[in-house]
Amino acid sequence: MKTRIGAVLAAGMLAVSGCGVFRGDEDSSAPGVSKDACPNAVNKNNGCIYLGSISDLTVGPFKTLAVPITEAQKAFWKRVNQQGGIGGYDIDVTKYVRDNKYNPETHNQVYQEIKGKVLALAQTLGSPTTAAIIKDLKSSKIIAAPGSWTSAWNFEDVILESGANYCIESMNAIDYAVDTFKPKSVMAVHYAGDYGADAAAGAKAGAAARKLTFNAVETPQGQDNQGRAVDAIVKGKPDLVILTTGPTDAATVIGQTAARGFKGRYIGTGPTWNKGLLKSPAAPAIKAQYLQSAPWAPFQTQSPGHQAMRQAVGQVDPNDGYTSGWVWSYPLKAVLQKAVANKEVTRDGLLKAVKQINQVDYEGMLPPGTGNFAGDAAAGAVRTSLIARPDDKEPTGVKVIKEAFTGPTAKAYTLDAPCFGKL
Repeated sequence: MKTRIGAVLAAGMLAVSGCGVFRGDEDSSAPGVSKDACPNAVNKNNGCIYLGSISDLTVGPFKTLAVPITEAQKAFWKRVNQQGGIGGYDIDVTKYVRDNKYNPETHNQVYQEIKGKVLALAQTLGSPTTAAIIKDLKSSKIIAAPGSWTSAWNFEDVILESGANYCIESMNAIDYAVDTFKPKSVMAVHYAGDYGADAAAGAKAGAAARKLTFNAVETPQGQDNQGRAVDAIVKGKPDLVILTTGPTDAATVIGQTAARGFKGRYIGTGPTWNKGLLKSPAAPAIKAQYLQSAPWAPFQTQSPGHQAMRQAVGQVDPNDGYTSGWVWSYPLKAVLQKAVANKEVTRDGLLKAVKQINQVDYEGMLPPGTGNFAGDAAAGAVRTSLIARPDDKEPTGVKVIKEAFTGPTAKAYTLDAPCFGKL
């Protein structure tokens, strides 16, 4: 969700040697780094690097995405281990997996439980949840792969974001809409915080750039809490709604507005979609009125990275949570490889390595040259996204109708601060 998810943890200041804990060093005191083999190690003679994962695994609004995200990351690192590991270490992402229930307080609680036991976070899911630990991540020098796409992550050295943030994604969505079906008015319907508000701020910027009228309506989580948003859409009759919620709430909003005669179009930001929407009572309205934006191509795409992902996860019900979990793992792999090359497999060493990475090999899942963590926020921001339409015949319920593109608004936008502060 550029919120993209995965993160690095840190415990208190621990004594580490100045040269780090490269495999074979006698002093291996970095948190989450062990000379002993991982549990169920692929390479029995390797040491072990433990990474934590904090995700929405049971009751939160994004569990249908978060569970496959987490499983894909397990498969990603298993593949790394099968290829020999990294610098004499296998990577373990299974021992320290915790459920945040998409609750910031719970997220911080489980983070505190595992932070002293892991080198970094393979996943920290959610924008508001990760915001609850970002100060500690920075003070503890723990890097993390996010499970979100807020533009705030472009300004945080400890967050290894991937793909376009919600702000840029929404700008591209509006540019696509203007070029395709000529809306005159836009409404952003969104959750609070730097998930929904980031997308709404991008929609606001896109509307201004394309001279459309704009207003924003904040809506809480929960199917029973969408009445105000539904009323606002039906009354306001916008030509286009940029929708930034969870999938279940999206179905409620789209279905109820259609039942009340709303004929406008919707474009949902990445986490708004799940193919289960096509089996909901709102399915007819979704097929008629809804498009889906996304920071990268869906599960069935034929890039080398997508193919490797499908082979690694095996026979699963296709879900773009798998795609996201896989993509988010590449930067952390690159950072670990750089830290090993520097012989500094510590939290300080990882943070140093982040600032030396100017591109990441996503195996074709993102454009070449993507993954610049050495530059500033504007230089590193990915500005491409794509548009898909619902399609029952596709494995994840969507078919790409506009391949990765950068619209004129996103191309010209100066990313000098997190977007949600400008809503």
